[in-house]
Amino acid sequence: MIQDPKTSAASRLTEQSKTSCERENTSRATPQSEDDSGNENKQKNVPQKRRKRAQITPKSIKGQNTKAGRGSGSRAGGSREKQDHVEAVTLFEVISMGRSAMKAVIDDWIEAYEKERDPSILDLISFFIQCCGCKGMVTAEMCNSKDGSNVKSKMVEKPDEASGLQVKRFLAFPWIVTVTWPLDGDMEYPLVQSGPCGRWFHSELCDFMSVLVAEFQHGVLFDSYLMNALLSLLTALSDSSVRALRHTGTLAAVKLLSSLVHVALSLSVGIENSQKLCAVQKPKTARQKSSPQMKGLQKKITQLEEKRSEVDSMMSVIFKGVFLKRYRDVLPEIRSICMEELGSWMKNYNTFFLNDGYLKYLGWMMHDKSSDVRVKCVLGMQELYGDPALFPKLNVFTRRFKERMFSMTLDKDSEVAVQSMKLLILISNKSGDVFSSSECRQLFQFVYSSQRPLAAAAGELLFLRRLNTSSDTRDETNVEEVHKQHIFNKLKALLDFYQESKLHQHVLYLVDSLWDCCSTLLKDWPTITSILLQEQPSCSGLKDAEVTILVEILLASLRQASEGPGLVGRSGAKKVTSVKEKRTQVDDSTKLTEHFLEVLSKLLKKFLQCEDVVALLMKIPQFFLPDFPLAGKDQLLSDLLLVMRDVLDVHCGAEVLEAAARSYLSLCADKTSWSSTAQTARDAMVQNWVNQLRLLLEDAVKEGTFSADVEKTEEILSTIKRVRAFHNCHDLSKWSLFELVFPLMSVDQTGLPSQVLSEVLQCLCYAMLWSLNTSSETLTSKEKALAQRLHLRQFCESSQRCLSHSDDAVRKQAFLGICDLLMAHSHLTNMWDPTCCGPLLYTPSPKLQRALLTFLCSHIFVEPESQSQSTDTEDSEVEKLEDLHKRRNLLAAFCKLIVHGILEMSMASEVFMCYVKYYNDFGDIIKETLCRTRQTDKNESTRTLVLSLQQLFMRLKHEQESGGRPHPGVQTFTSIKELARRFAMTFGNLMKFRECVVMIHRSGIDFVFQGFKQTPDTQTPVDLSYLTILSEFSSKLLKPDKKTMLAYLQKYTAEYITDLREEHWQPLGHYRTSLLAAAEGEEALSLASSDRRPQPRSSCSKSKLEGKKTICPVSPTDISKAQRLRVSPSTPVADMDPFFVSVDPAVRRLNFDTPVLGTDHDPQEETVDVEL
Repeated sequence: MIQDPKTSAASRLTEQSKTSCERENTSRATPQSEDDSGNENKQKNVPQKRRKRAQITPKSIKGQNTKAGRGSGSRAGGSREKQDHVEAVTLFEVISMGRSAMKAVIDDWIEAYEKERDPSILDLISFFIQCCGCKGMVTAEMCNSKDGSNVKSKMVEKPDEASGLQVKRFLAFPWIVTVTWPLDGDMEYPLVQSGPCGRWFHSELCDFMSVLVAEFQHGVLFDSYLMNALLSLLTALSDSSVRALRHTGTLAAVKLLSSLVHVALSLSVGIENSQKLCAVQKPKTARQKSSPQMKGLQKKITQLEEKRSEVDSMMSVIFKGVFLKRYRDVLPEIRSICMEELGSWMKNYNTFFLNDGYLKYLGWMMHDKSSDVRVKCVLGMQELYGDPALFPKLNVFTRRFKERMFSMTLDKDSEVAVQSMKLLILISNKSGDVFSSSECRQLFQFVYSSQRPLAAAAGELLFLRRLNTSSDTRDETNVEEVHKQHIFNKLKALLDFYQESKLHQHVLYLVDSLWDCCSTLLKDWPTITSILLQEQPSCSGLKDAEVTILVEILLASLRQASEGPGLVGRSGAKKVTSVKEKRTQVDDSTKLTEHFLEVLSKLLKKFLQCEDVVALLMKIPQFFLPDFPLAGKDQLLSDLLLVMRDVLDVHCGAEVLEAAARSYLSLCADKTSWSSTAQTARDAMVQNWVNQLRLLLEDAVKEGTFSADVEKTEEILSTIKRVRAFHNCHDLSKWSLFELVFPLMSVDQTGLPSQVLSEVLQCLCYAMLWSLNTSSETLTSKEKALAQRLHLRQFCESSQRCLSHSDDAVRKQAFLGICDLLMAHSHLTNMWDPTCCGPLLYTPSPKLQRALLTFLCSHIFVEPESQSQSTDTEDSEVEKLEDLHKRRNLLAAFCKLIVHGILEMSMASEVFMCYVKYYNDFGDIIKETLCRTRQTDKNESTRTLVLSLQQLFMRLKHEQESGGRPHPGVQTFTSIKELARRFAMTFGNLMKFRECVVMIHRSGIDFVFQGFKQTPDTQTPVDLSYLTILSEFSSKLLKPDKKTMLAYLQKYTAEYITDLREEHWQPLGHYRTSLLAAAEGEEALSLASSDRRPQPRSSCSKSKLEGKKTICPVSPTDISKAQRLRVSPSTPVADMDPFFVSVDPAVRRLNFDTPVLGTDHDPQEETVDVEL
């Protein structure tokens, strides 16, 4: 508030603005010290503290007795007027008291304004300044100058760095207001407060503006004095460069315009009513030349039109002075406010705002970079297109911005895309010819979107345009047939759309998209099943492919009804299911269970020979309600189980068997009401298969050979498939399937068909997995544990032989079986209580480990055969993806064995060396393996990294020496260096992996110089170029470790003659430069300059090559240089860095068992001389 100079002396003397306050006092300014709005809101609830609103004595009216206290209102409600002690509140304080308190205080303010206008306007100015969160001084002076240029020159907004204040001067006619506040003040203002406070203040300020205009719309609104001051104030605030002033001023201005819209509407209603009354009275007074009543009506109409014209001019002033400057403001919140209010103006006052001159702003701002602004534009257009009376006025806008509306359905923000789709649905409903058929097809494809709200909106559009067809049948004699024909027409349209889209594996997503708008159609299961069961005439129009799709849609609707809308790969669904939705799911599950217990057996009998349809129908029992009461329906369940058994006797396809096994698993669950009946039927069926298989194997396997004709082989294969499929879901251990099937692994595999061998491997794997899973119940003695381990060893040995089988499917199945069993056994032994009888420890043999590694290198890290063929067809791409998926599964299974310690970690070197070469295919798996192994044992993992780099380097070297055909496992030197760089990037925490990095450098130096003796023929080590690869890890060394490694390197190089000018010594120079990159002081500079300085070869070099000890004559300058190059790893370096660890110079071989960072020193070698 703006305070009186007499009452504000104590409150304005703050430490932050003491200097500015003294300046204002000397210049007769009226300062204001405002408290935080939050503090005021807290104080208003304390009745003991009575707050009194201060009065003001402006400069131009000094000496007059102003009564501003009455202008701000002396009551918060009508009942408080009668109280003896009334708490005085300001306009800013009343904003938190609700609309009733606002109305009372605003009435008092209007009363005070009618008596004295200037002080009341100052109160209103103070209110808006407080709403901006300004914590500073506010002064006001009367504008007496008639010279417009002079007044304009006084309007400034600048920071005063000398006083540390921000100054804002603006015109609020007839006042010139000056606001000053600290530059380093808090930037948070009421509109952007964190939490609910900001939203609360936003709504309360909007309510205040609407109440303010509503209260003075019949009086002071049209006095041409108040609105001039208010409009000039809000225009000046919205034009400020200060965010708080601009944001608050813009919100108040547009809300003021919204309130004026309601005033204009009320005036229009009054004009319309007066005109109607005038039209009624005109015939009655036609004979009278002058009627007082008619004159009064005409005068009233003229007055109302003048008022409406004045309100329209006010709205134009606000629109041009505020909206046109702020609708493209840099602040997204301000742009959003402008677009939201513009939509409401055009909706409420369409005669004034709904034209192309205003609509273009909505169209332009649909391209805004802020998603919130785009949403506000779309929501505003939804309000306009939703009104049928306004739709004809939007034709030009629709044609101009239709393309943008379509593109917004692909917006990266899901809310924008959803609202855009809803807008297009509104347009389509109002005018069906706006969109062409191609545009509609483009929108229909969004039913397969990964965002469920967008897919549901597209499903609504699809239902309205394609599925919401009316039946042409007018025969009401058979209502059921009419309804069936109506449903058939809709389903036929849905089938046509699905076939046109050519996405034959997305029925679940299509049904999920249509569920919200046409669940009644999709849940009409009796009609759909009657269409499928009826031979004539409804189903006559469906082809075999359409019948399969219809059954798939039926199955998807059952899943949707029983499980809800959650789908893999689709986000946006509700995470919490309400009580009503749960009740609906239970009711739907009850209905489908009751219906399909009776109908499913009929469907299976009709489509018994159609494997695709049967595979879908066999999944329906999975959605039965588990606790469904079977009173009087036991025979229906028995009939269904018999038909399902007949289906399994006819079909042995993978899809049918898997669906049947899962359905039996659901029916045999312990908590279901039909578990006993289903378990009995399942056991009888499995027993029949086992007996049949035993008889077939007795005839086929004789004397270690497989001798069976084609017919018996097919019968054996189909039986093993059935047993294997059920053994995957059910525990069939009581039938001893391992002993029954394992003899097939002992026969000569050349005569055994590969399909039979693959099925046998899977069946044996499932048998062992169930044996391990039920060890707590079955392993009651040590003999049983030994028998289990024997079976595990037998399976691994026989599967090892299959790793070299000619058939690729057999090899992969054997590899996966070994990996799965070893993982399950390892997990079980780790979790088992050693005091109890459990599975015995089994360690894979080295031969088996090498066989797994060989398979990995020869079948996983290879280029697929399909890639070599230059075919770009869709089928070839699908085959490539499937092959890549299988190879990723195989690699993941192998990496699990390494991570869990089942295989030696050193075997991961073959995996790590393919990190860069196969990064696009297996990079994520290899990186995760590297991280997991490092968590298990970081030292061993580091040794594996070193081993992989050295093996690649040696392979490249041997290939270059041999000059033969390039080997697939050999990589170029550049790729090896890139691999080292990628490995170095995995060492993030330098302190944590300090020892590992030092180990890499030390082992690399040993690898290069170990056993090297310099001779005239071999002047450099053969592996010297490895140092270039090793330099990629130098950036991960700490500064003291770099000096340590440099000293360790000099222990080797001191014995040899190294001339870095020669090309073959460049790797050493490159590596030393990488170590010297972070060296400190003149010592590092001296070392670097000495390495690069050319030195003539002296006689001592020749003698050294010949093995003679000759004293090399040097000059005093050379002696001083040699002394500077002498490095002492004990004293100088340790003094420089407390983390320095010296290196044992006597180590000359790659030994991972010794500590990496040694602390012992050779007393005879305290310094290292660098050979120049």
